[in-house]
Amino acid sequence: MTAITVRPGRLRDVAEEIERSTGLRVQIIGGTLVMSPTPRGKHAGTVQVLRDQLIPQLPKDLRVYENSSIYMPDDEDDYATPDLVVFPKGWGDEDEWLADPADVVFALEVISTSERTSGITAKTEWYAIAGVAVLVAADPRDGTWTLYTHPRDGEYQGVLHGKYGEPIPLTAPLPAELQTTELPIYAPRR
Repeated sequence: MTAITVRPGRLRDVAEEIERSTGLRVQIIGGTLVMSPTPRGKHAGTVQVLRDQLIPQLPKDLRVYENSSIYMPDDEDDYATPDLVVFPKGWGDEDEWLADPADVVFALEVISTSERTSGITAKTEWYAIAGVAVLVAADPRDGTWTLYTHPRDGEYQGVLHGKYGEPIPLTAPLPAELQTTELPIYAPRR
C-alpha cells in the first residue's frame, strides 16, 4: 500500500484518475491518497468466507456489498472503500457511488500484507469519525481479528480482539457471530 499526500482540493478527481489509469484501489483517508494493489487470493478468500456467512443470516431489508465506498461527513474529498459492507437493500438501486456512513450496518477491512500499523490506525480512526457502527478488521498476516463498535467522538468505545478459530460476536440485526476457523492466513514473507 502506498500513501501520497496531495494539496487539498478535488482529491476525488485525482483518486478517480489514478484508479482509471493504474487499476489500483484508491481511497482518501484523512486527506491522504491511499493506494492498494489488487487484493491477493487469500485476501479475497477472507472476504468470501465472511460474506458467505452473512448473506443467509441477514434480515431481508439488508444486503452485503463489495467495493462500495463511504463518504466522510463534512469532507467532500475523504472516502473509504471497505472490503465488504452491509447496507439497506436499496443501496443496490442507487446511481451514487458514495454511501452515507450512517447507512452502514457493518464494514469489513482485510489487512493487506504490506499495510503498516499507522495506515491501519488511520483507517480505524476514519471509520470511527465517520460513525460506522460496526467495523471488523481481519488480519491474515497473523490470524487475528478486531471488532470495533460504538463510535463516539472519533473513537470506538468497544474494541474486542480475537484469533482465527474464535468466533466474532455480533448483535442484531447482524448474525450472533461470525466463524473464523476457515479464514486463510498469508504465507510468511521472505
